[in-house]
Amino acid sequence: MMKPTLAVLATLAVLAPQAAFARQQTVSLNVPTMDCATCPITIKAALSKVPGVAKVKVSYDKREAVIVYDDAQASVADLKKATEDVGYPAMLKTSR
Repeated sequence: MMKPTLAVLATLAVLAPQAAFARQQTVSLNVPTMDCATCPITIKAALSKVPGVAKVKVSYDKREAVIVYDDAQASVADLKKATEDVGYPAMLKTSR
């Protein structure tokens, strides 16, 4: 059995706190300006390019995008900016 070296332990000590705080989040965004069948494709492509995004599902019928992302790498603001940058302003969907 190999014993970890001091360098390995130091690296783990630095990286472990960051990993402990990162969480996978799921968020729904309203995208009311979707008006054609190609809109979801454009929105999904833009959101998929955001670092930390793991999964994107866009529904034309619901005018909604559901995104699973790593909150240590991306934020809701990053996701909204991605949709806005391709011409589709989005709002955080709130549940009632």
